[in-house]
Amino acid sequence: MAKETPHLPEYAARNRAYWDANAAEWVASGERNWARPEPTWGIWGIPESEIRMLDGVDGLDAIDLGCGTGYVSAWMARRGARPVGVDNSAAQLETARRLQVEHGIEFPLVHGNAESVPYPDASFDFAVSEYGACIWADPYRWIPEASRLLRPGGRLSFLGNAFLFMVCTPEDDEPATDRLLRDQFGAFRFEWATDDSVEFHLPHGEMIRLLRDNDFEIEDLIEIQAPEGATTRFTWIDPAWARRWPSEEVWKVRKKR
Repeated sequence: MAKETPHLPEYAARNRAYWDANAAEWVASGERNWARPEPTWGIWGIPESEIRMLDGVDGLDAIDLGCGTGYVSAWMARRGARPVGVDNSAAQLETARRLQVEHGIEFPLVHGNAESVPYPDASFDFAVSEYGACIWADPYRWIPEASRLLRPGGRLSFLGNAFLFMVCTPEDDEPATDRLLRDQFGAFRFEWATDDSVEFHLPHGEMIRLLRDNDFEIEDLIEIQAPEGATTRFTWIDPAWARRWPSEEVWKVRKKR
């Protein structure tokens, strides 16, 4: 395993402690995802064929920013990519290493903050994040870092909570309501009454400006609707709500040549 990033901002240290303490809760889902013949994404298990997060990764140098148990990197490796997984939690990476051995798939794992990755400029052709750096790291740090890591023409795809979902979600982690509960202006850092983790979410306009300021061209924004009859083990999202409004969104961008 590569050497970890030496310094952590306050929120990253809090998130490291949170994920190390809760890593056991994600072992079973990691095992299921490693075993899947085809990727499915997010809360609702949307098939890769519908949102095409990993299009054209065969032969690419790829980096998974906030890889958790490493299943997205495994999916990329099976598609012919050369992935590197980066995660803030040593406990999550322990699971990833075990599953590498069980599935016979090996790729580098870096214990560190996705805002400061120990690889040279222009090391990768593709970067991806599913509920990793894209919600647990400061976007004003991890997006410039993703741009630095990508070669000209390289792509970045990331999936996380939809901004509308976030401003309708109470601070006590109860399910989203049909009312706006938080301000859009000034929205950035989200904290919860139920745990000590820190998330980051930007309104679409601010995200667009941030991406463009870091030499990215926006190719697509997919707002995900929960499939009819969908269920979930997560108590903080109601499938009926997610049939009416987007609970998740996918951004696909490309670094200018």
